[in-house]
Amino acid sequence: MNIQFQYPQLLWALAAIPVFILLYLLNLVWRKRAVKRIGDPVIIRALYKSYSPVKSVIKFSLIILAYACGCIAMANPRQPDLTSAEARKGIDIMVALDVSNSMLADDVKPNRLTLAKKFISQLMKSLEDDRIGLVLFAGNAYVQMPLTFDHNTANMIVSIAAPSSFRSQGTVIGEALQKSGLAFQEESKRFKTIVLITDGETHDQNAIQQATELGKKGVMINTIGIGSEGGASIVDTVSGGIKKDLSGRVVVSKLNEALLKEIATITNGQYVRLENTVEASETLVQHLAGIEKTALGDLSQLNYTSFYLWLAWPLFFLLVAELFTPDKKKIV
Repeated sequence: MNIQFQYPQLLWALAAIPVFILLYLLNLVWRKRAVKRIGDPVIIRALYKSYSPVKSVIKFSLIILAYACGCIAMANPRQPDLTSAEARKGIDIMVALDVSNSMLADDVKPNRLTLAKKFISQLMKSLEDDRIGLVLFAGNAYVQMPLTFDHNTANMIVSIAAPSSFRSQGTVIGEALQKSGLAFQEESKRFKTIVLITDGETHDQNAIQQATELGKKGVMINTIGIGSEGGASIVDTVSGGIKKDLSGRVVVSKLNEALLKEIATITNGQYVRLENTVEASETLVQHLAGIEKTALGDLSQLNYTSFYLWLAWPLFFLLVAELFTPDKKKIV
């Protein structure tokens, strides 16, 4: 019978029981000494002839047992129904999505970021057995969602991702790869891969170094390039107009395929240029299909049988028994 506790930290309350017992014993010693100080023991015994030390111990024991039952009940002992666990075979995928201003370029319709979001949604439809995590990046990178089977939440987070979420603009691919790598659980035996979705427009010299380090750890990086070689102008989110450089020239954002291909090659990953979300998704899924997949029980889907009532009822009856147990003996 595989019993576990939902809140095992509450079992620490049981450590108070020895303290209660010690205080009770000290109280008994103090009472005996107090009786001796009062006067003649014969007279004292006559005054306390109805008092029963045995029943007093019984009442205290009932309270201690009730307290123990209460502590264990609050920790909620339960037994998992292993037959309810959906044994899923899959891989761990960290999706790193570029949400910098350049992703608002419209050289792909309706714009790069919107198309990237559609691709992620399409990809997750084919990855039901895989755990998905999410990193968003622009001038900084943040883990927005740890690895989980909850694809609905991932879709929700992706749907509201926008450049306005980041004060610092840029495309820190190296930091995004680093944060994605740290999000993997080292003890997990599942295959680990990163899906990097970006236009690759960056001056980040750390990107290749991070890719190399992750490759040595067995992490595959699949890169999804979005944009065009000719590029397009982008909107200045501050002024609302076309973004220009310091000399007044229009800033043109272009797809950096060379960098994304190199990152994928270093880690034996796949580079896919995103033009059609369905085709790009199928290409990546086929590449991932050849990877060895390890089963992982999704513990979040387990059903449990709780046994707290088995302790709550004894707790109730023990308290009732204590209430109706006199600490005085019958005098005939």
